[in-house]
Amino acid sequence: MKSTALIQDWPAEHAAAAVIAADGTVLGADGDQGRRFPLASVTKLLTAYAFQVALVEEAVVLDDPAGPPGSTIAHLLAHTGGYDFGDRTVRYEPGTRRLYSNAGFEVLAEALEEATGIGFADYLQEAVLAPLGMADTTLEGSPAAGAVSTAADLARFAAELQAPRLITPESLAAATTVVYPGLAGVLPGFGRQKENDWGLGFEIRGSKSPHWTGSTNSPRTFGHFGQSGTFLWVDPELQAAAVALTDRDFGPWAAEAWPVYNDALVAELRGS
Repeated sequence: MKSTALIQDWPAEHAAAAVIAADGTVLGADGDQGRRFPLASVTKLLTAYAFQVALVEEAVVLDDPAGPPGSTIAHLLAHTGGYDFGDRTVRYEPGTRRLYSNAGFEVLAEALEEATGIGFADYLQEAVLAPLGMADTTLEGSPAAGAVSTAADLARFAAELQAPRLITPESLAAATTVVYPGLAGVLPGFGRQKENDWGLGFEIRGSKSPHWTGSTNSPRTFGHFGQSGTFLWVDPELQAAAVALTDRDFGPWAAEAWPVYNDALVAELRGS
């Protein structure tokens, strides 16, 4: 794909991108596919997927209490547990508002550690990274934002998010369907959204505007972006996924460049 080369115009010293078909084929790539980049909040996709494996293994269930009184694992995965963004101050009653929270994901990891007796980084490695062959991906900090990975590894993960082997297709569909629909909230970097749709750890594009994906990405598109200048999306209607990693923090440059880039990818995918 020619469109992946557009990352060369981004104001980052290093960038890498890949587009992945539903069967796992890499349709296009640009940049060093083996260079390791901090993922920031794209880490949440890996953490959320570890929870999907834990659900399959019956180590946890979505209704297990976690976080503030009345909050569950499902609430925390969907950013409706009520926690503040960065700490465990409770701002809202669980299930009443979409308040994006790193603290909620840290509590989730603690809950899984308690349920399994395994450190979260080890569980992620054993449940997700090793089975998918993501040998260059490590969790080096918070389960909300502390992973480091490569475009090649995330292409493997993007393939799994389209044709799952570690969980069932039904489980993936449930995780990428809006949970607690109709809740308003702020999408970091893009402002307040009347319907700030989220699944079980996966942001869902829905009708959000502005947004970091393309205006032509389908409402069913799911994924995440990170403040380190990274993103991963899957568009089920296109039967394709995209990964982009940079070493420049998210800012106005990304809010402007990413939607244009993603629209170019969509146009080329539809043309082919």
